[in-house]
Amino acid sequence: MKVQADNLSRHEGIRHGFYTARKGVSEGIYASLNCGQGSNDDPRRVARNRELVAEDLGTDATRLLSPWQVHSATALIVDKPWPPDQPRPKLDALVTNRPGLAIGILTADCAPVLFCDPVARVVGAAHAGWRGAFGGVLDDTIEKMCHLGAQKKRIAATVGPAISLAVYEVGDDFRDHFLKQDPRNERFFAVPAGARKVHFDLQAYVLHRLNAAGIDDAAIIDHCTFTMDQHYFSYRRLQKSGASDYGRQISAIVIE
Repeated sequence: MKVQADNLSRHEGIRHGFYTARKGVSEGIYASLNCGQGSNDDPRRVARNRELVAEDLGTDATRLLSPWQVHSATALIVDKPWPPDQPRPKLDALVTNRPGLAIGILTADCAPVLFCDPVARVVGAAHAGWRGAFGGVLDDTIEKMCHLGAQKKRIAATVGPAISLAVYEVGDDFRDHFLKQDPRNERFFAVPAGARKVHFDLQAYVLHRLNAAGIDDAAIIDHCTFTMDQHYFSYRRLQKSGASDYGRQISAIVIE
């Protein structure tokens, strides 16, 4: 049902999970732990899946928060559940220091990043697609954590399952965008054997941005959402199959 990160698991009083697509109740292209409220899945099944995740984290579904993700560079500090009858905030990272308030990010190829400062008892969750990572969503998440008392030297962060270099094809204009930011970004691009287009290493780039922001205790879970089709949802994989929609897995963290 979930994968856990060693550098987050060693801290007592903080629970987390990079949840897979398995052991839920959804069917068809959403099988089975689809937690995407923005998908076209049966809302009752999505709600039940989120209940299962919340139960695993030791909280309840009303206290499992995930934003309306828009590939922004914005993080939000949250201290209570938002009203269920109001739209979710449109941004891409959440930070909290409130026990029992689980914060999560939905992905289907982009990189989820979970953070914790075990001393200040502050946690964060960020949706790091290439736009958000490039634009600074990780930096804003760290800044908001520090606003609550976290310190960069104490923060542990892990980059969760995402699309891998082996299959993430991009165009030359995409690469040029990164090289204009920093010529050293060339190291995140390659043309694998047999490939016709340049490929991008999203997880490595996200790890680099964490390190550049001052987070030394940063790691990667080396799972590819595209190729591990029995474990993860993948937007690109389902798009290639002609599907009109796709499921989303959730990555979440909570202070006990």
